[in-house]
Amino acid sequence: MTDAHPSGSMRPANQRGAARLAAVQALYQMDVGGTTLPAVVAEFEAHRLGRELEGEELRPADAGFFRGIVGGVVDMQRRIDPIIHGALPPDWPLKRIDFTLRAVLRCGVFELLERRDIPAKVVITEYVDVARAFFAAEEPGLVNAVLDHVARALRPDEFKSAAAR
Repeated sequence: MTDAHPSGSMRPANQRGAARLAAVQALYQMDVGGTTLPAVVAEFEAHRLGRELEGEELRPADAGFFRGIVGGVVDMQRRIDPIIHGALPPDWPLKRIDFTLRAVLRCGVFELLERRDIPAKVVITEYVDVARAFFAAEEPGLVNAVLDHVARALRPDEFKSAAAR
């Protein structure tokens, strides 16, 4: 499967995947460095989305989708965090989770809450893939479990079997 349409342009899904990865990085930067939302969005749009970083060409990203995720997570964090906390195993409280993993989960829950135009299973798969970009151990499995739990609670109709419909 290629990333480009026959016309040579990037497919929106791949641009969204790059935007999701950048959103996680931006939220991490905000969490760790105390960067403000306007500053981090401006930096990513000017220097990172679809640019070269440390000698590596970055995939083009959907800037509007990126802004929507980062801004949405920031605006809704007080609603998102309790949802994540409730889906985590008792021995993984949200405040003890790695900054990057927390950003992945926040982005995924935001999309499950606010982007009903994107199927829940797509959201889960995309953020498991994002987690794999940062982690090799059990974290991608945790992302899968938490987002699956949240998706089934928020969008139960998407998980009914075809026979039950």
